[in-house]
Amino acid sequence: MDVLGIDACGKLGWTGIRLTDGVYADSLVDVRLDSLIDRSAGVSAIAVDMPLGLVERGWRAADLAARALLGARRSSVFLVAPRPVWRELDYGAAADRCEQLTGNRLSRQTWALAPKLAEARACWLADDRIHEVHPELSFRALAGGVPPSHPKKTWRGQNQRRSLLARAGIVLPDALGEADRVPPDDVLDAAAAAWSAHRIALGIAGRVPETPERGAEDRAVEIRY
Repeated sequence: MDVLGIDACGKLGWTGIRLTDGVYADSLVDVRLDSLIDRSAGVSAIAVDMPLGLVERGWRAADLAARALLGARRSSVFLVAPRPVWRELDYGAAADRCEQLTGNRLSRQTWALAPKLAEARACWLADDRIHEVHPELSFRALAGGVPPSHPKKTWRGQNQRRSLLARAGIVLPDALGEADRVPPDDVLDAAAAAWSAHRIALGIAGRVPETPERGAEDRAVEIRY
């Protein structure tokens, strides 16, 4: 059984880690998400580290629940603005709209996600194999419910996360091929997403919240792990 975990990686576009029966198979990098997915034909589940389901008003229950679970790593979870905010054409209008719908203005850091969020949502709406994940929730589950103790961009944090993956049978080789040019934290996040994709395919993945909201497209607004 093949699955795919995907993380956004800046100007490079997207990076994917594919597992076969829970073991590292290969890596992919593509500037377009739909192209990367097309190159992975036959995978049973696809896990993407990007907000997918959106609500119409207020903050997503999934993000609030994820923050509660992650403790010191809670800041890694962005509060995702309602769907009407992402339909605005510029940051000023989006920030105003977010304040109307949530009581808080949208940060510029979150607004910077807009192009990739739109790209990922288009793929999600067209392919029911795709699920939203958050790597820090995956790493928390890999560690038996304990959030990572060090940030993912630090030396200790990256070694901690690579060791957790290896203990789960996902041994990332020193030479990854296409993903050799991808920052290490993005590779680790894609691998954690792949671990969650494998759990989704097996029907054993967790979710937050336990009872998902329903988005505008009548699909579950949830984060899997």
